[in-house]
Amino acid sequence: MALADTARGISNGEDSRSPFSEIIELNVGGQVYVTRHTTLIAVPGSLLWNMFSQKTPQELARDSKGRYFLDRDGFLFRYILDYLRDLNLVLPDYFPEKCRLQREAEFFQLHDLSKRLSPKVSKEDSICEEISQSDQDEAAVLSGLGGASMEASRLVPSVSSTNTRSPSLEARKAGYITVGYRGSYTIGRDIQTDAKFRRVARITVCGKTSLAKEVFGDTLNESRDPDRPPERYTSRYYLKYNFLEQAFDKLTEVGFHMVACSSTDVSELEEEEEERVCLTAVCTLSPQT
Repeated sequence: MALADTARGISNGEDSRSPFSEIIELNVGGQVYVTRHTTLIAVPGSLLWNMFSQKTPQELARDSKGRYFLDRDGFLFRYILDYLRDLNLVLPDYFPEKCRLQREAEFFQLHDLSKRLSPKVSKEDSICEEISQSDQDEAAVLSGLGGASMEASRLVPSVSSTNTRSPSLEARKAGYITVGYRGSYTIGRDIQTDAKFRRVARITVCGKTSLAKEVFGDTLNESRDPDRPPERYTSRYYLKYNFLEQAFDKLTEVGFHMVACSSTDVSELEEEEEERVCLTAVCTLSPQT
């Protein structure tokens, strides 16, 4: 079995005076990156420059596989690394996590990058920044839950009627989240028979990745779709708790509201003349005007 060297990399003609190999493997928040040593030290005075030029491999934290470990946002680090390659900043269209990326830039002491990421709007607009009208329209038609045994709630952030910002900016701040669950209960044909309710097994979340993460935070389970970029949509997230009231309380706290709802049910005849009823509801929401 091959063992990792002390620098967890492959020597390829790097200056023998450097304790680090030319190819470096990093574990950033669980995401693995492979890059050149010269890339990491491209900005003198930065945190990575200090780690990989002023310290030895033995002084740096490493994971069980010998990779250098950084306890930071593994997804956003790709933009940090991309900036270090040529000192240019290139972000996807409608990138909603500039504030978080700026915080990462400040942590890595990349001052020029941090200045480029300085927000151009007030802090009250932190939620769902850089979401365009076209994204809103795409989210509006996104169901993502499939099947007739789901209850869905489509929600959007509220917009105050006293807000003096331009309509185009308000449109960019709108976004949709769909919350769904499958619920069922068993009931006899006799209407006097008490219904036997079953607990909700899972609350699913569908919508724009960045918006779902910002709303639900650590209570959002991303294990079924872990590498979804922030500007893309997903229908595979679900919450770590099973209480619908808790989910709606969280949505209300950040300004979401419901504007319409419809529901159906499907019954199946079972033994002893009992029925199992599956409830389905679809709720559509839009910004307040």
